[in-house]
Amino acid sequence: MKCIYCGCEDSKVIDSRSADEGRTIRRRRECVQCGKRFTTYETIEDTPVLVVKSSGIRQAYDSLKVKNGIIKSCEKRPVPMSKIDEMVANVTKQVYNTMEQEITSKRIGEMVMEELKKVDEVAYVRYASVYRSFKDINSFMEELQKLMESRK
Repeated sequence: MKCIYCGCEDSKVIDSRSADEGRTIRRRRECVQCGKRFTTYETIEDTPVLVVKSSGIRQAYDSLKVKNGIIKSCEKRPVPMSKIDEMVANVTKQVYNTMEQEITSKRIGEMVMEELKKVDEVAYVRYASVYRSFKDINSFMEELQKLMESRK
């Protein structure tokens, strides 16, 4: 790491601490040439993941949109906010673990439905009814039958 005072490229680490909830490491360094100390920060480089919508439009992945969708489907249900945050974190982790730069909104929707199915079946059906845009009562009933069969 280059010293900000003399430009020497050799320094030693005096102290390392976690910062920014573990996403950053703060390092105190000392220049071996001039002896002055300075601080550097090491962070994880986030590679943006683009969401490809059904219309073909691409936009950056936004966990807040996932959270709002889950909150809407869990409205008036006994699902604590901590559980919603956990579901959002799980989906976000899955999105970034794909190691792909683009992911379809359909795939994200499927991930959300899997999380909701584990937590609250009514919220799952609500989300699925909007996400899959059921055309009629028969398609809605088919989804309910799949849900009931998976419980057995």
